Amino acid sequence: MSAKDIFHDTVRTALEKDGWTITNDPLFIKLTQQFKINIDLEAEKFIVAEKATQKIAVEIKSFVGRSVVSEFHLAVGQFLNYRVALEKFASERVLYLAVPTDIYQDFFSDSFVQAVLERYQIKLLVFHIKKEEIILWKN
Repeated sequence: MSAKDIFHDTVRTALEKDGWTITNDPLFIKLTQQFKINIDLEAEKFIVAEKATQKIAVEIKSFVGRSVVSEFHLAVGQFLNYRVALEKFASERVLYLAVPTDIYQDFFSDSFVQAVLERYQIKLLVFHIKKEEIILWKN
């Protein structure tokens, strides 16, 4: 099993504060004999206006390594692989990439990063580390 991101508990708390129920921590999916993945969190929330339950999976990234660019490359690749896995085995879940506010403001505002997010339709959940709150859902 892979190690939890340093902000795992922060994001979990932020989701719970926002009314989400954590249903799996982590969400384990066995794709094939060789491929097994653990997406950090799975959560659901009942939306009264729609009288339906929204289900999400969240992959958390701290971007605290030596190179934010390298971490971005890894995060995008992982996100795309996880999205394919969800489409095949859990299609009702929407995948989000969770990033801290400072990384979102300082790095994700870059025009190239924005182009990648748009091209691959990467949904973001931006969280405040100290407040343990969700600041932005970006679709």
